[in-house]
Amino acid sequence: MANRLSDLAKMVGGDVVGDATVEISGAAVLHEAAAGDITLIDSADRAGALANATAAAVIVPRGTNVAPDVAAKCALVRVDDVHEAFTRIVTHFRPPRELTASGISPHATIDPSAQIGAGTIIRGGAVIEEDVVLGECCIIGPGVHVMAGCKLGDDVTLDAGVVLYPETRIGHRCQLHAGVVIGCFGFGYKHVSGRHVRTAQLGNVVIHDDVEIGANTTIDRGTYGATVIGEGTKIDNLVMIGHNCRIGRHNMLCSQVGIAGSTTTGDYVVMAGQVGVRDHVHIGTGAVLGAMAGVSNDVAAGEPRDRHSRNPRTRPETQTGGLFETPRNAPPIAPDAAGARSTRHGRPAATRRRRVGRVHSDRVECCRDDSRIHGARPKVPTTTQRW
Repeated sequence: MANRLSDLAKMVGGDVVGDATVEISGAAVLHEAAAGDITLIDSADRAGALANATAAAVIVPRGTNVAPDVAAKCALVRVDDVHEAFTRIVTHFRPPRELTASGISPHATIDPSAQIGAGTIIRGGAVIEEDVVLGECCIIGPGVHVMAGCKLGDDVTLDAGVVLYPETRIGHRCQLHAGVVIGCFGFGYKHVSGRHVRTAQLGNVVIHDDVEIGANTTIDRGTYGATVIGEGTKIDNLVMIGHNCRIGRHNMLCSQVGIAGSTTTGDYVVMAGQVGVRDHVHIGTGAVLGAMAGVSNDVAAGEPRDRHSRNPRTRPETQTGGLFETPRNAPPIAPDAAGARSTRHGRPAATRRRRVGRVHSDRVECCRDDSRIHGARPKVPTTTQRW
């Protein structure tokens, strides 16, 4: 299916510079575009990349100019929003496949007590347990398991293999991609007579409207109350959110982020790939955490943080911290037998501080639920080692 460039430009509200009668047969990104294709550059700074392009036309931001030799072989379509325009053109040439299934598959297992909204589609192999409520126009993919007491709003899509544990709440217009698990037990244990005994797992998960959750992400249920995901938040693939967390509105959590239990975030927080956040901290509204950042204290609103940033605050020595925490007022390391001081790491040993390892023997927990639940923490002697 070929279209004149002038017709495509009209579709996206663009202005043609060059031959508007050229026939366009497809759309592709710059390094894949062939003769007869239309491509894009999203910044005037990338105009030089068109020198070796074979595409027949290119969508560019308004005001973009190209070299005369490029303009002679490649027509331009100047638009206000390059990506919106290119999306419309790609969709024109490659329309998304429409869902052909309708209604409820005879191969789905649905408890008689479940309430199914009008227009909802349930694919084969799905399991809907007792007292589940599905809103209108939901799509329940193959192999989805919705456990007892879950409630979903309208226009919710659960892709193949999603599992919702009991009493999960999901708002309107949410999408959960394949393999997402919502409401499984949190990682909480106490040490009893030489064994790790699981602590209470009596809460649930509440997901507000317009949330999207990527493939194979897991969100644990609260200990007694709810783990909450705020309105409009977008979560990438392979993210783990621990129990009792409360994620604010319109957060962006990229792949492999791990958030330990009882952590809270404000609105519009961004966590880049592989960010790790310890338990019981707060990330302020608008904070941006760079890739692989490790967060062990609260982060102020709007504060940038990456994996090389120093903590803005120093913890008191008496607070339980990481395995190696630098104590205050640590004595200098004594000279060696020859009277010389080591300069390892580029500093005299006397100026380096010793690090302290702390291990609590009473229990092992991902999220501490404080002494009201598990009793007072015993005072455990610290061990000091050279590092």
